Amino acid sequence: MHKKILLLGSGELGKELVIALKRLGQTVIAVDSYLGAPAMQVADSFEVIDMLNGEQLDAIVSKYQPDLVVPEIEAIRTERFYDYEMQHIQVVPSAKAANFTMNRKLIRDLASKELGLKTARYFYATTFTEFTTAVKEIGFPCVVKPLMSSSGKGQSVLKKEEDQQTVWEYAINNSRGDIKEVIIEEFISFHTEITLLTVTQKNGNTLFCPPIGHRQERGDYQESWQPVAISEKDYTDACSMAEKVTTALTGAGLWGVEFFLTDNGVYFSELSPRPHDTGMVTLAGTQNLSEFELHARAILGLPIPEIKLERAGASAVVLANRSAEQFTINGVEKALAQSNTDVRIFGKPTTRPYRRMAVALVYDEQNTDVNELRKKAKLAADCISIQ
Repeated sequence: MHKKILLLGSGELGKELVIALKRLGQTVIAVDSYLGAPAMQVADSFEVIDMLNGEQLDAIVSKYQPDLVVPEIEAIRTERFYDYEMQHIQVVPSAKAANFTMNRKLIRDLASKELGLKTARYFYATTFTEFTTAVKEIGFPCVVKPLMSSSGKGQSVLKKEEDQQTVWEYAINNSRGDIKEVIIEEFISFHTEITLLTVTQKNGNTLFCPPIGHRQERGDYQESWQPVAISEKDYTDACSMAEKVTTALTGAGLWGVEFFLTDNGVYFSELSPRPHDTGMVTLAGTQNLSEFELHARAILGLPIPEIKLERAGASAVVLANRSAEQFTINGVEKALAQSNTDVRIFGKPTTRPYRRMAVALVYDEQNTDVNELRKKAKLAADCISIQ
């Protein structure tokens, strides 16, 4: 039970996945576009390449001959994954999943048109003229996103006509890879936004974690909590939609499936075929297995007898406020002085505005008021500063 795993993308989520895989005796090569990425610090070896360069990607796969290729980010030349599967390399969760989910057009059309999932109305645009036409059709406010991006980059809510040029340029200029196209979505009035961590297995049923509530700013997660208040019908509907879309995309692993909870039911939002940033709350011991341990087991084909809620928890991120190559992280001692509190310092080598540098985690018994836990997590995160 020993595999050689090529991890493509080595951020904080990758770091925790490497730790989970190393505990199971695996060999991991961490790959990213910059030196000193978090997962590189705990992996067996590492490589620095441009993952959007197909030749460089092929060269790394040829050099290491991995058993598994595990993407942790979207900005990869994912069409190469089909060739790797033909070479009998396991792509996680599958080449199809990686290609569809890196592009909002593919995954939204699959969800809405092919599978009939309930989604916001949407249009695509490759020019400013197409963009303004779509905005007129959708109306204000509407949500604008690049077809390919990560961590909320390029995403905004367009509220008035005079902001169209600014919002268009922000989306296009923050597109990753070769795709210069945006999606314009109907603004859904929701009372809660959730992540339903979904586990597909090689030999076993699809499993669902207790739903996670989260709050975003600039399209990027700021805090998350588990459990979240949800009706039995909404939970059942979300599980049904998550199973449909993950089955269609094929493969084994953990998926972060996002939904809007509204007065008119559940709307499918987005999906990531890997551990989800909001799922870092599971590092607070909210479940019997964290999302990273679940992903590790699923991709290795190891059994997962059950997923159960152990306690309530909340997470809050620590952000940098400017760019720097030299910095210190202060206040960890103050944050940890609170009971039932933990901190993860990601170990990123540089800062930039709004870059996630750490996360505060708090926990308590299952019946604890999660709103109080959210406040406590925010207080712990506010103790930590980047200077």
